[in-house]
Amino acid sequence: MKNYLTPYFSQVILSVMNTLIATLVLYQVLLLAIGWWASRRTSDNEDFYLGGRKLGAVVASLSASASSSSAWSLLGVSGAAYAWGLPAVWLIPSTLLGFFINWYWIAPRMWRQSRNSNALTLTEFIAGPPGDPARVAIMRIGAAVILFSFTFYVAAQFQAAGHTFASALNIEPVLAILLGAGIVLIYVMLGGFWAASITDSLQGLLMAGSAIVLPLTALVAIGGPGELLAALHVSDISNTMLWTRQEGLVAGVGFVIGLLGIGLGYPGQPHVVNRFMAMEDEKAIPKARLIAIGWAVIIYTGMVLLGWCGRILVTTLGDGEQVLFALATLLLPSVLAGIMVSAILSAIMSTADSQLLVAASSVSHDMRNGRPATRGSLHQARWVVLLIGIAAIALAVYSPEAIFSRVLFAWQALAAAFGPLLVVTLWRGPVAPNWRIAAMITGFTLTVIISWTTETPGDIAERYIPMLIALALAWQGSKNKRRLSTK
Repeated sequence: MKNYLTPYFSQVILSVMNTLIATLVLYQVLLLAIGWWASRRTSDNEDFYLGGRKLGAVVASLSASASSSSAWSLLGVSGAAYAWGLPAVWLIPSTLLGFFINWYWIAPRMWRQSRNSNALTLTEFIAGPPGDPARVAIMRIGAAVILFSFTFYVAAQFQAAGHTFASALNIEPVLAILLGAGIVLIYVMLGGFWAASITDSLQGLLMAGSAIVLPLTALVAIGGPGELLAALHVSDISNTMLWTRQEGLVAGVGFVIGLLGIGLGYPGQPHVVNRFMAMEDEKAIPKARLIAIGWAVIIYTGMVLLGWCGRILVTTLGDGEQVLFALATLLLPSVLAGIMVSAILSAIMSTADSQLLVAASSVSHDMRNGRPATRGSLHQARWVVLLIGIAAIALAVYSPEAIFSRVLFAWQALAAAFGPLLVVTLWRGPVAPNWRIAAMITGFTLTVIISWTTETPGDIAERYIPMLIALALAWQGSKNKRRLSTK
């Protein structure tokens, strides 16, 4: 297969470098300005964690979508499509499934019930009202799960930021990680939830624009859909292998089901669910739902298409997760290339900022058993953001790993710990105290053990076994709670 663009790569990089630098600098200044503006609107913990529960449909939908998608969506999905070929198509329905679950079933119930309970965090909502026998234990266990998972998750974002800055600015990877992480930490510490939500909305729009312009440009560059399909089709392997990367029908079905399990993890993501809690009006949910699902269709379809085109245009690319940057610099004018690189940083920052806020709330709010906010607790939240950021930087520098796998590990750990319990609580009401604790601990622990010990097609064991067991425990706990309440 001919490599059309690689011979010109170094010359193009040199010609666009100055424009890339200027675009990136202007973009980061804008983010810092938003952080300063948001700091003027942040006076207490409800402002810092939920924006005073005043988010409109557009901001809520775009910020929830962008924060759920991360660098995994732009770099990881396009990289997987580059490496896998046709089997990456299953990433599209798997992610859309999660958006449908969250916006059709979780969002309306979460909005109403979190308002009734006055909960500021997902953990506090699950833990129950003050006086609940399991409240303190659940809030502390939840905080520990979030801190563990988000350290890995944020490290993946900082690692991606480092790769992007290193490629765009031709600087050392460690310095690039420090630069990208520093920008995120500053505007989150300044403005909290308002800064994260407004910047996430801006970044979500930029990501969507990039997912339209660059894949279509790449498709034109290879000669259209016909050339793409011909290049992706391999005649000397079975259809099962061609579409699933697996030998045999059973393994192929397992691969597909395993990828679809990614979507089932969306209800358990604290940095996404808190947008539902923060919306000002329940009537805005249908509008927000359409925006969010439309956004997801654009992003994931675009990134899979981009990865496929990259297999034709840059066949010798060493790291598939850099295909977006490579094609942006090679196919687009320098100004647009700079905007595309900013879109990569948008995906990174829109998730890292939300996760840092949730992690901060876990320590400064959940660890304090949800006690009323004080000036000291707000300062404590900002210190927690900084400390978690430092830990994530250390992990990104000293233990680098593929963004795709690191994000999915953290995603599944959170999904199994919180998702089943949240679903049962929203549909069936409170779960008995000991069963709540058992569901959280079992879901999280099994995910970690299976992730580090067991390999299955599509990671089907990691994605289903912990969640199903946690769901069974939560369901049984809800039955026990009902029996006690009727006696």
